Amino acid sequence: MMNAPIPQNETSRLKALKEYSILDTLPEQEYDDITQLASQICNTPISTISLIDEKRQWFKSKVGIDGTETSRSDAFCAHAIIDPDSIFTVKDSRLDERFQDNPFVVGDPHVIFYTGVPLVTSDGLALGTLCVIDDKPKELSREQLTALKALSNQVVSLFELRKSKMLLEKFTKDLETRNSELDKFAQVAAHDIKSPLNNISSLTQILLSDYSDKLDDNAKMLMEMLDVSSNSLRNLVDGILEHSKCDTVLIEKRTVFNIEALVDETIGMLDNEKQYHFKKSFEDKALYTNRVALQQILINLIANAIKYNDKIKVEIEIGFAEAEETYEFFIKDNGPGIAEEHRERIFNIFEVLTSEDRFGNRGCGIGLSTVKKLVAGLGGKISVDSKIGSGTTFSFTITKFNFL
Repeated sequence: MMNAPIPQNETSRLKALKEYSILDTLPEQEYDDITQLASQICNTPISTISLIDEKRQWFKSKVGIDGTETSRSDAFCAHAIIDPDSIFTVKDSRLDERFQDNPFVVGDPHVIFYTGVPLVTSDGLALGTLCVIDDKPKELSREQLTALKALSNQVVSLFELRKSKMLLEKFTKDLETRNSELDKFAQVAAHDIKSPLNNISSLTQILLSDYSDKLDDNAKMLMEMLDVSSNSLRNLVDGILEHSKCDTVLIEKRTVFNIEALVDETIGMLDNEKQYHFKKSFEDKALYTNRVALQQILINLIANAIKYNDKIKVEIEIGFAEAEETYEFFIKDNGPGIAEEHRERIFNIFEVLTSEDRFGNRGCGIGLSTVKKLVAGLGGKISVDSKIGSGTTFSFTITKFNFL
């Protein structure tokens, strides 16, 4: 008996084999289906998916034999992986000096005929074989060899799918860890930034109030600019925190609630002095969805309809309808409108179209990005329709769930 030579790329081959993390795994139906099919197509009692590591041949799947592994030195498959580009066939091992005294030839399972198709990665590395075995001399037809080659490709595809799944799971776990760390960092950073900003704003107001008679007009202007800048930065920090908490908000459980009560509550939060005119275009109805996320969407859209409105009388219409699979909402205002070329940009984070809102404050460009993220998280879509000088309508949907 002659031992198979070691492939020249053995180090790379073994490294690739370990990266698939498939050695010593439990049986899987997908692989067993392939060996069963290979045995039937080639009319052989035995078929295996064999992988060759440093010292052994291990069977990921097998038909017609017992055991899960053999010594590499006794494995026909160790010879088959030497040439990844060729199908390895032994028509009668009793006449082949490499195998005639092999323990699996002279004893069970009496391997007389063998054909193995190398399982080759995209890098040209043969990890093992898909093989068929018989206890009598045999020769496969061209059609059988073609089918066996196709099945071997399917085995490699399963390997690749397994590897991709593992990489995706690792990436997801790493991403969750990074997001958690980023969330903690954002909270700490926000606290450390907002505290001095609040102090700056408070001290500025004290100086303007208590020392106004001692400050000239230029100094007062600078102090007011300092106060505006600190407020803008504080709003930016709040916006970043709100955006970073979207995923946390989406984890909230779905509950049953009345849409009119939610809208009234939201309006009350944004217009407690009843300065603006609101119109509700819907009938009260019970909804079953993430209430916290929906209210966050409404707050952002209604607040924008107020802040960026250039009319003396601010008019806002809030609409709702129920479709077969979604809830449909719209927020319509009578503001200045949005030019068509800007309607996609407004959903980009930190995108700011106007220098300041009706209250003289500059936006941070985070609100609509947060809205889009929340809508997507609720399984919906958002769109904008606008006419310069006549107002803007934001329409969005969220996936509907049955609660009965």
